[in-house]
Amino acid sequence: MNSVADMNWLSLQVLLGGVSQYSTVFGRVWLSVVFVFRILVFVVAVQQVWSDEQKDFICNTAQPGCTNVCFDKFFPISHIRLWALQIIFVTCPSLMVVAHVKYREMKDQKYTHVHQGEHLYANPGKKRGGLWYTYILSLMFKAGFDAGFLYILYFLYHFDMPNVTKCTEEPCPNTVDCYISRPTEKKIFTLFMVVTSSVCIFMCICEIFYLITKKVRKYLLIHQDQNTVTDGVRVDPTASSNQNLSNFKKAKEKESEPA
Repeated sequence: MNSVADMNWLSLQVLLGGVSQYSTVFGRVWLSVVFVFRILVFVVAVQQVWSDEQKDFICNTAQPGCTNVCFDKFFPISHIRLWALQIIFVTCPSLMVVAHVKYREMKDQKYTHVHQGEHLYANPGKKRGGLWYTYILSLMFKAGFDAGFLYILYFLYHFDMPNVTKCTEEPCPNTVDCYISRPTEKKIFTLFMVVTSSVCIFMCICEIFYLITKKVRKYLLIHQDQNTVTDGVRVDPTASSNQNLSNFKKAKEKESEPA
Protein backbone atom coordinates (compact mmCIF):
# COMPACT_ATOMS: atom_id res chain seq x y z
CA MET A 1 0.00 0.00 0.00
CA ASN A 2 2.80 2.43 0.83
CA SER A 3 4.53 1.78 -2.49
CA VAL A 4 1.30 2.44 -4.38
CA ALA A 5 0.75 5.67 -2.44
CA ASP A 6 4.33 6.76 -3.13
CA MET A 7 3.82 6.14 -6.84
CA ASN A 8 0.63 8.21 -6.79
CA TRP A 9 2.40 11.14 -5.12
CA LEU A 10 5.28 10.79 -7.58
CA SER A 11 2.85 10.88 -10.51
CA LEU A 12 1.29 14.04 -9.11
CA GLN A 13 4.73 15.61 -8.73
CA VAL A 14 5.67 14.78 -12.33
CA LEU A 15 2.34 16.13 -13.58
CA LEU A 16 2.67 19.40 -11.69
CA GLY A 17 6.31 19.75 -12.67
CA GLY A 18 5.12 20.97 -16.07
CA VAL A 19 3.48 23.97 -14.41
CA SER A 20 6.86 25.45 -13.43
CA GLN A 21 7.58 26.53 -17.02
CA TYR A 22 4.50 28.76 -16.93
CA SER A 23 5.09 30.07 -13.40
CA THR A 24 6.82 33.17 -12.07
CA VAL A 25 9.60 33.06 -9.48
CA PHE A 26 6.99 33.01 -6.72
CA GLY A 27 5.24 30.10 -8.40
CA ARG A 28 8.44 28.08 -8.63
CA VAL A 29 9.16 28.69 -4.95
CA TRP A 30 5.59 27.58 -4.17
CA LEU A 31 6.10 24.35 -6.12
CA SER A 32 9.40 23.70 -4.32
CA VAL A 33 7.78 24.19 -0.91
CA VAL A 34 4.89 21.88 -1.84
CA PHE A 35 7.13 19.12 -3.19
CA VAL A 36 9.93 19.21 -0.62
CA PHE A 37 8.33 20.41 2.60
CA ARG A 38 4.83 19.03 2.18
CA ILE A 39 4.59 16.03 -0.14
CA LEU A 40 8.03 14.61 0.67
CA VAL A 41 7.70 15.19 4.43
CA PHE A 42 4.17 13.80 4.34
CA VAL A 43 5.22 10.60 2.59
CA VAL A 44 8.48 10.01 4.46
CA ALA A 45 7.74 11.16 8.02
CA VAL A 46 4.19 12.28 8.77
CA GLN A 47 2.49 8.99 7.88
CA GLN A 48 4.93 7.14 10.13
CA VAL A 49 4.30 9.48 13.07
CA TRP A 50 0.52 8.97 12.91
CA SER A 51 0.63 5.24 12.14
CA ASP A 52 -0.09 4.39 15.80
CA GLU A 53 -2.70 7.03 16.54
CA GLN A 54 -5.52 4.53 17.12
CA LYS A 55 -3.51 1.48 18.17
CA ASP A 56 -1.79 3.32 21.05
CA PHE A 57 -4.74 5.50 22.05
CA ILE A 58 -5.36 4.15 25.57
CA CYS A 59 -8.12 5.05 28.03
CA ASN A 60 -8.07 4.08 31.74
CA THR A 61 -11.22 1.97 31.51
CA ALA A 62 -12.11 -1.58 30.58
CA GLN A 63 -15.62 -0.66 29.39
CA PRO A 64 -16.13 -2.19 25.90
CA GLY A 65 -16.45 0.47 23.20
CA CYS A 66 -15.39 3.36 25.41
CA THR A 67 -11.94 3.70 23.89
CA ASN A 68 -13.30 3.64 20.34
CA VAL A 69 -15.90 6.29 21.11
CA CYS A 70 -13.36 8.54 22.82
CA PHE A 71 -10.93 8.16 19.93
CA ASP A 72 -13.64 9.16 17.44
CA LYS A 73 -14.53 12.10 19.71
CA PHE A 74 -10.99 13.43 19.82
CA PHE A 75 -10.00 12.47 16.23
CA PRO A 76 -13.14 13.09 14.11
CA ILE A 77 -10.86 13.08 11.06
CA SER A 78 -7.33 11.76 10.86
CA HIS A 79 -4.53 14.28 10.42
CA ILE A 80 -3.08 12.11 7.65
CA ARG A 81 -6.29 12.05 5.61
CA LEU A 82 -6.91 15.75 6.23
CA TRP A 83 -3.45 16.70 4.97
CA ALA A 84 -3.74 14.31 2.02
CA LEU A 85 -6.98 16.02 1.00
CA GLN A 86 -5.37 19.41 1.53
CA ILE A 87 -2.42 18.61 -0.74
CA ILE A 88 -4.73 17.26 -3.46
CA PHE A 89 -7.09 20.24 -3.32
CA VAL A 90 -4.20 22.74 -3.26
CA THR A 91 -2.31 21.24 -6.21
CA CYS A 92 -5.27 20.57 -8.50
CA PRO A 93 -5.88 24.27 -9.47
CA SER A 94 -2.45 24.28 -11.14
CA LEU A 95 -3.85 21.79 -13.64
CA MET A 96 -6.22 24.52 -14.84
CA VAL A 97 -3.22 26.38 -16.23
CA VAL A 98 -1.83 23.27 -17.93
CA ALA A 99 -5.23 22.50 -19.47
CA HIS A 100 -5.60 26.08 -20.75
CA VAL A 101 -2.14 26.00 -22.35
CA LYS A 102 -2.91 22.66 -24.02
CA TYR A 103 -6.16 24.12 -25.34
CA ARG A 104 -4.24 27.06 -26.79
CA GLU A 105 -1.71 24.76 -28.43
CA MET A 106 -4.48 22.70 -30.06
CA LYS A 107 -6.22 25.86 -31.21
CA ASP A 108 -2.96 27.22 -32.62
CA GLN A 109 -2.31 23.99 -34.52
CA LYS A 110 -5.72 24.13 -36.15
CA TYR A 111 -5.22 27.81 -37.04
CA THR A 112 -1.77 27.08 -38.51
CA HIS A 113 -3.16 24.25 -40.63
CA VAL A 114 -5.97 26.40 -42.03
CA HIS A 115 -3.93 29.59 -42.59
CA GLN A 116 -0.88 27.93 -44.18
CA GLY A 117 1.72 28.25 -41.45
CA GLU A 118 0.53 31.41 -39.67
CA HIS A 119 0.26 31.17 -35.90
CA LEU A 120 -2.64 32.28 -33.76
CA TYR A 121 -0.44 32.65 -30.65
CA ALA A 122 3.20 33.71 -30.64
CA ASN A 123 3.64 31.77 -27.39
CA PRO A 124 0.68 29.69 -26.14
CA GLY A 125 2.20 29.45 -22.66
CA LYS A 126 2.60 33.19 -22.12
CA LYS A 127 0.31 34.60 -19.45
CA ARG A 128 -1.71 37.00 -21.58
CA GLY A 129 -5.36 37.23 -22.46
CA GLY A 130 -7.52 34.50 -20.97
CA LEU A 131 -4.55 32.53 -19.65
CA TRP A 132 -3.66 35.42 -17.33
CA TYR A 133 -7.09 35.25 -15.71
CA THR A 134 -6.91 31.46 -15.47
CA TYR A 135 -3.56 31.73 -13.72
CA ILE A 136 -4.85 34.34 -11.26
CA LEU A 137 -7.93 32.20 -10.57
CA SER A 138 -5.74 29.16 -9.88
CA LEU A 139 -3.71 31.17 -7.36
CA MET A 140 -6.88 32.28 -5.59
CA PHE A 141 -8.11 28.70 -5.41
CA LYS A 142 -4.78 27.47 -4.02
CA ALA A 143 -4.62 30.14 -1.33
CA GLY A 144 -8.30 29.67 -0.50
CA PHE A 145 -8.05 25.89 -0.13
CA ASP A 146 -4.96 26.18 2.07
CA ALA A 147 -6.65 28.76 4.28
CA GLY A 148 -9.81 26.65 4.49
CA PHE A 149 -7.96 23.52 5.59
CA LEU A 150 -5.96 25.50 8.15
CA TYR A 151 -9.24 26.74 9.61
CA ILE A 152 -10.60 23.17 9.77
CA LEU A 153 -7.44 21.99 11.51
CA TYR A 154 -7.64 24.85 14.01
CA PHE A 155 -11.36 24.30 14.58
CA LEU A 156 -10.85 20.59 15.33
CA TYR A 157 -7.52 20.55 17.17
CA HIS A 158 -6.42 24.17 17.79
CA PHE A 159 -2.99 23.17 16.40
CA ASP A 160 -2.39 21.34 19.69
CA MET A 161 -1.88 17.77 20.85
CA PRO A 162 -2.41 17.32 24.62
CA ASN A 163 -0.85 14.50 26.60
CA VAL A 164 -4.16 13.58 28.23
CA THR A 165 -7.73 14.18 27.11
CA LYS A 166 -10.85 13.58 29.19
CA CYS A 167 -13.82 11.76 27.75
CA THR A 168 -17.40 11.51 29.03
CA GLU A 169 -19.06 9.91 26.01
CA GLU A 170 -21.32 6.88 26.32
CA PRO A 171 -20.80 3.98 26.95
CA CYS A 172 -18.01 5.21 29.24
CA PRO A 173 -19.18 4.73 32.87
CA ASN A 174 -17.77 8.09 33.99
CA THR A 175 -15.15 10.66 33.04
CA VAL A 176 -12.11 8.75 31.82
CA ASP A 177 -8.61 9.86 30.94
CA CYS A 178 -7.29 8.94 27.50
CA TYR A 179 -3.65 9.06 26.53
CA ILE A 180 -2.29 9.93 23.08
CA SER A 181 0.82 8.25 21.75
CA ARG A 182 3.84 10.56 21.21
CA PRO A 183 1.89 13.84 21.59
CA THR A 184 4.97 16.09 21.47
CA GLU A 185 6.18 14.60 18.20
CA LYS A 186 2.71 14.88 16.69
CA LYS A 187 2.45 18.51 17.81
CA ILE A 188 5.80 19.38 16.22
CA PHE A 189 4.77 17.93 12.86
CA THR A 190 1.38 19.62 13.12
CA LEU A 191 3.03 23.01 13.59
CA PHE A 192 5.45 22.23 10.76
CA MET A 193 2.59 21.52 8.35
CA VAL A 194 0.79 24.66 9.51
CA VAL A 195 3.87 26.81 8.87
CA THR A 196 4.46 25.35 5.40
CA SER A 197 0.81 25.91 4.50
CA SER A 198 1.09 29.53 5.67
CA VAL A 199 4.22 30.00 3.55
CA CYS A 200 2.35 28.66 0.51
CA ILE A 201 -0.52 31.07 1.13
CA PHE A 202 1.94 33.95 1.42
CA MET A 203 3.66 32.97 -1.86
CA CYS A 204 0.31 32.82 -3.67
CA ILE A 205 -0.64 36.29 -2.41
CA CYS A 206 2.76 37.68 -3.44
CA GLU A 207 2.39 36.17 -6.91
CA ILE A 208 -1.10 37.63 -7.32
CA PHE A 209 0.12 41.12 -6.41
CA TYR A 210 3.16 40.70 -8.67
CA LEU A 211 1.06 39.72 -11.69
CA ILE A 212 -1.50 42.47 -11.12
CA THR A 213 1.22 45.10 -10.69
CA LYS A 214 2.95 43.92 -13.84
CA LYS A 215 -0.34 43.97 -15.74
CA VAL A 216 -1.20 47.51 -14.62
CA ARG A 217 2.28 48.81 -15.43
CA LYS A 218 2.16 47.33 -18.91
CA TYR A 219 -1.33 48.72 -19.46
CA LEU A 220 -0.14 52.21 -18.60
CA LEU A 221 2.91 51.92 -20.86
CA ILE A 222 0.79 50.79 -23.80
CA HIS A 223 -1.58 53.71 -23.43
CA GLN A 224 1.34 56.13 -23.32
CA ASP A 225 2.41 54.99 -26.76
CA GLN A 226 0.18 56.67 -29.32
CA ASN A 227 1.47 54.44 -32.11
CA THR A 228 -0.23 51.34 -30.73
CA VAL A 229 -3.59 52.11 -32.32
CA THR A 230 -4.49 49.00 -34.27
CA ASP A 231 -7.79 49.65 -36.02
CA GLY A 232 -8.86 46.63 -38.03
CA VAL A 233 -5.79 44.58 -37.09
CA ARG A 234 -6.06 41.56 -34.78
CA VAL A 235 -4.00 41.90 -31.59
CA ASP A 236 -2.30 38.70 -30.50
CA PRO A 237 -2.70 38.54 -26.69
CA THR A 238 0.49 36.46 -26.42
CA ALA A 239 2.63 38.77 -28.55
CA SER A 240 4.57 41.81 -27.39
CA SER A 241 3.38 45.35 -28.14
CA ASN A 242 6.30 45.84 -30.58
CA GLN A 243 5.25 42.77 -32.52
CA ASN A 244 1.64 43.95 -32.70
CA LEU A 245 2.87 47.37 -33.87
CA SER A 246 4.93 45.70 -36.59
CA ASN A 247 1.90 43.71 -37.73
CA PHE A 248 -0.11 46.91 -37.84
CA LYS A 249 2.47 48.67 -40.04
CA LYS A 250 2.58 45.71 -42.43
CA ALA A 251 -1.21 45.77 -42.71
CA LYS A 252 -1.14 49.48 -43.50
CA GLU A 253 1.50 48.94 -46.19
CA LYS A 254 -0.65 46.26 -47.82
CA GLU A 255 -3.64 48.62 -47.83
CA SER A 256 -1.58 51.32 -49.59
CA GLU A 257 -0.47 48.96 -52.39
CA PRO A 258 -2.37 49.34 -55.70
CA ALA A 259 -4.89 46.68 -56.54
